[in-house]
Amino acid sequence: MGPIRLSASYDDVVIKSPNDRRSYRILHLPNGLFALLVHDPEIYSDGYPPQSESKRAGEEEDEVMEEASSGDEDEEEEDFDEDEDEEEEDDDEEEEEHEGGDSGVNKKKNKDQTVKKAAAAMCVGTGSFCDPPYAQGLAHFLEHMLFMGSSEFPDENEYDSYLSKHGGSSNAVTETEYTCYFFEVNRDFLNGALKRFSQFFVSPLIKAEAMEREVMAVDSEFNHYLQNDNCRLQQVQSHTSTPGHLLNRFCWGNKKSLSDAEGSGINIREELLRIYRDNYHAGIMKLVVIGGEPLDTLEDWVVELFSKIKEGPQVHNNVENCPIPFWKSGKLYRLEAVKDLHTLHLSWTLPCLKKEYLKKPEDYISHLIGHEGKGSILYLLKEKGWATFLSAGVGQEGTHRSYLAYVLTTSIHLTDEGLEKMYEVIGIVYQYIKLLNQSKPQEWIFRELQNIENMEFRFAEEQSQDEYAFSLAENILLYEDKHIVCGEYLHEEWDPALVEYIMTLLSPDNMRIDLVTKSFDKNSQVFQLEPWFGSRYTEEDVPSSFLQTWRDPPSIDTLLHLPLKNEFIPCNFALQNADMSKPQSHVNPVCIIDQPSLKFWYKMDFTFNMPRACTYFLISVKDGYTTLKNAVLTELFVNLLKDELNDIIYQASVAKLETFITIGGDKLELKIYGYNDKIPVLLSKIVSMSHNFSPKIDRFKVIKENMERSYRNANIKPGNHSTYLRLQVLRERFYDTDDKLATLTRLSLSDLLPFIANLLSQMYVEGLCYGNLSEKEAVKLSEIFTSTLNAKPLPDELKHRDRVVCLPLGAMLLRSVPVKNDLEVNSVVELYYQLEQERGRETIKLKSTLDLLTALIDEPYFDRLRTKEQLGYTLDCGPRTTYRVMGMLFYVQSSKFGPSFLQSRIENFIEGVTEILDGLDVESFNQRKDALIADKLEKEPSLTSEADVYWYQIVDKRYLFDMQKIEAEELRTIEKKDVVDLYNTYFRPQSPKCKRFAVHIQGCSVDSADDLAKMQEKSWKTIENVELFKQSSEFYSSLC
Repeated sequence: MGPIRLSASYDDVVIKSPNDRRSYRILHLPNGLFALLVHDPEIYSDGYPPQSESKRAGEEEDEVMEEASSGDEDEEEEDFDEDEDEEEEDDDEEEEEHEGGDSGVNKKKNKDQTVKKAAAAMCVGTGSFCDPPYAQGLAHFLEHMLFMGSSEFPDENEYDSYLSKHGGSSNAVTETEYTCYFFEVNRDFLNGALKRFSQFFVSPLIKAEAMEREVMAVDSEFNHYLQNDNCRLQQVQSHTSTPGHLLNRFCWGNKKSLSDAEGSGINIREELLRIYRDNYHAGIMKLVVIGGEPLDTLEDWVVELFSKIKEGPQVHNNVENCPIPFWKSGKLYRLEAVKDLHTLHLSWTLPCLKKEYLKKPEDYISHLIGHEGKGSILYLLKEKGWATFLSAGVGQEGTHRSYLAYVLTTSIHLTDEGLEKMYEVIGIVYQYIKLLNQSKPQEWIFRELQNIENMEFRFAEEQSQDEYAFSLAENILLYEDKHIVCGEYLHEEWDPALVEYIMTLLSPDNMRIDLVTKSFDKNSQVFQLEPWFGSRYTEEDVPSSFLQTWRDPPSIDTLLHLPLKNEFIPCNFALQNADMSKPQSHVNPVCIIDQPSLKFWYKMDFTFNMPRACTYFLISVKDGYTTLKNAVLTELFVNLLKDELNDIIYQASVAKLETFITIGGDKLELKIYGYNDKIPVLLSKIVSMSHNFSPKIDRFKVIKENMERSYRNANIKPGNHSTYLRLQVLRERFYDTDDKLATLTRLSLSDLLPFIANLLSQMYVEGLCYGNLSEKEAVKLSEIFTSTLNAKPLPDELKHRDRVVCLPLGAMLLRSVPVKNDLEVNSVVELYYQLEQERGRETIKLKSTLDLLTALIDEPYFDRLRTKEQLGYTLDCGPRTTYRVMGMLFYVQSSKFGPSFLQSRIENFIEGVTEILDGLDVESFNQRKDALIADKLEKEPSLTSEADVYWYQIVDKRYLFDMQKIEAEELRTIEKKDVVDLYNTYFRPQSPKCKRFAVHIQGCSVDSADDLAKMQEKSWKTIENVELFKQSSEFYSSLC
């Protein structure tokens, strides 16, 4: 058979940033497949190995596999664990704080710049809109099933096992109009990964024997999001759309939707095969491959592997006959919230604007409605005490951004008073809309957005390789070929007429109102149930008098006006290192200031060469965490300060200069990162305003109410709750959230004002400046603190030091509590093994060996507990370093089983680790070790991510800025015996150094007494009173 002829290939079509060193080639295969090939020279920056000199490692491995499996394709098959980790959006900052000082293995630290991964993605132009009404969720189920083996690679676990063995990972997403599959892998194994990946689209087995298990996986995934307010709202919006409309469906899928179809006589496997036959063809597939190989090599691979996909036409979505709008007008939907909140959502249906991406009228309008500076809707609502947060825009989810329509939504977080004034809040939104209509579209605002996005494209920071492949594959569906890379940034054409037309659609007659609130009349006789999530909601008419007023507000509040020009847009993009010689070897940050009140670390960037910088500060204050009351007052002060600073912080963020202010113990963390030109201006404003800040009673009341709500919402999610309880036991000083709430309710402004003066009277600042700033400029930044705040140095004895409980030898401790949300079906188990405290380089080998053990058991853990035993959707295992005390965590969340059973299965797996290790031959062991070394040496994708690497070392007071490189070198010396010895010492129950602490969160259907009794029968000791436990415990010395 002769070579396959390409329809066309193009190398100079894609427009890229002048700073982008990658090369792009477009391929059109005869079967209709569109492929984008990306050559990344940094993947083999140490030199690409020519094919003529030696075979690639991945190819040699595949040849060995083919010889070993020849004529024996029906060997025992292992199940595949599809790692579809679709993180749900979480805007609860209070839940994140409990992770402080507790870091996992996934944080990548300082890496050598010679190593980078390869990646690929495939977007198939079909999604949940193709679900038949009698089997909803089928497209999502099909996505799961494609991972379960192919004709060429029949083992269910082959794809995932191959990636895991070679430092890779995979994921997949089912949207309404497309399904995207993607992976990354160590650079030498791209070809082998592509061979396995391509078979998803050539000859998947869709095994009948695997279907029942994967139905349970889909169901567990659904139950993971069952108590998520955003997901519940999305489904109510779908449920109340026009019957028969494409939006009127249940996209997630669960056991009921799929099993009910099977029970009614539908052959689900035949339906899966039908959807695959009808929709999975090359004509609607968009492939992206990112590798270090030459483009010609990548092209050869793609032609060989993906030309086998079934031919199909280039089909474009045609939904002209779908009705718009698809919601009833003049209606208010009240949805009962899981959390204590009041969120108002105003949604307007717009025509599909995908073809208008050069004009982006929706971005212009969203920018103005969602603005947070003076003159904005939010600014006025905050002045009235009615709201704390506002956002506006067209969501990325397919239900809000499709060929059917765009949905522009304004979401407003209301206060209790704002809830009472809800219709007046909506009235203010329409006053602003009237202002925009009267002002006419402003070209200068569009040009300002254009300049910012042009700047972002020119100096774009890299993503991880798999994320970049995924985004490019999505972009192929959205943009012309030449705009695949730059399309999302482009604001090329100013079209005021189009803006005016879209503005006419922001009318009350085209508006849907959703109110998600805990203030829901549970005894109402008119509430309805959304059938899939079981959410209670009501549908009511909006009074006609309000609708009439909103159509043409009689007046516009004088505080509303267009935004001012943005003073934070940078002008100077010169590189400070332009006239400097690049260091021959890697350089770590150096301490340039070490004074009683200030320690400052500095590094000039020679790696990314962008006009960006990261400036981080950790500010220890006086008496910020000495008592429960002080801890709450400190949090109150920080939240009030953030509220005061919001105007300038928001303006800076629009100009891509980000600011984050958080509190942990007695330490305020201030992070400013982005374009370096305006960093001194922003930092000066923040420090000056902080120094002169005095809270006002009106904002005090609003922020106090918001904090009370946050405390009540803490630990609603069982996963957050388990982490909270673990840290509550392990940390010496850890104030309970319920106690914080009780304390907060008693506080007044008169308590806060004198406290602030004392809090800021003494402080110690440690900071980092990394990026495009000279050492002289860095010193000037540090002087902003010393010259403005006038605080005395904070003595060492007044600095808060965290200590961690040293669990007793042979410990078998248990903390067991019910879920906080009475409707939460998920239970959680965290089984924590405590090892040793870090002692600098002395414990590098122990830490590296623990990382290697994790790499060896991670994939079998998922395969056994998630895929084979179907315990649940969310599992994890890996190191946890809590204030520099090393540990190992095994985690399972399940909607089907109680904690005692889940822990028994975790323990059963851990007992079987001996067999896993015994079964590893030298070659397999070295493969996993090499993959881990490559992972530790992987280049950070951006300046920000590398700055975070350095910052973790500073915060933990470790100062080993090249720690990952040190660990990589240590790994080269580790043998299998070292891993076995570590396992026997710390994980075998017979060893005195096996110290275990389990946290159980009991789901609502669990018999708590019975579950606890089963654990006590196995000699687990329950911690009933945490404070009494700590009083009788020993502690490790404080290192940070």
